Amino acid sequence: MDSSDIRHLVALEDSHWWYRERRAILRRELRELGRPGRALDVGAAGGGNTRVLVEAGWDATATDHSQAAVDLARERGLKAVRADARALPFEPGSMDLVTAFDVLEHIREDHLVAEEIARVLAPGGHALIAVPCDMALWSAHDDAVGHVRRYGRESLTIVVEKAGLKVDRVWSWNVLLRPLVELHRRRSQGSDLRRTPFLVNAGLSAVVRAERYLPVKSLKGVTLFLRARLGR
Repeated sequence: MDSSDIRHLVALEDSHWWYRERRAILRRELRELGRPGRALDVGAAGGGNTRVLVEAGWDATATDHSQAAVDLARERGLKAVRADARALPFEPGSMDLVTAFDVLEHIREDHLVAEEIARVLAPGGHALIAVPCDMALWSAHDDAVGHVRRYGRESLTIVVEKAGLKVDRVWSWNVLLRPLVELHRRRSQGSDLRRTPFLVNAGLSAVVRAERYLPVKSLKGVTLFLRARLGR
């Protein structure tokens, strides 16, 4: 993302249905992890997820390859460091949690990112990863936002496990809206990063919130989430 895209994302994320529900997923995962510690948010953009970590009591640092993203995160009062996800400037075993939402799909050497996540985690530390799902959904949107690939459960698990992490769970998100997304992406001519009309946004929010209570996480969705840990 360039500077204008990052600022546009930050302007959207507090109200847009996609970002709000993903923040809710992160909050639920943090509650399950229990006592906060040191956290690293890789590919943090403007720091939306980093802010969730801080609000939950974590000592969190945002990293991004873009200096514009780092500057914006700092403007928001967050600790932020410019870094390549393939060579994180942190000591081995220094983090209790690493989040990487929408990062791996942008980097050809995704195995190096997974290895760096494992390297900086302390024994027993956790990783929370989100990636776009299924090459069948590839569209002009993926080209516009700089994706290299979309993942299946097996391909994502292999990358993470080869890095030395133990996968606890992999689950799908945005399952109910997948048919609508698939139809939209066929007609897409660029990024979906745009403001959604209020009533449409409310309706889509209601649909994705329903997934919290329905047994759909094993079905195909638009996003894959993965939770892993570094063995003791």
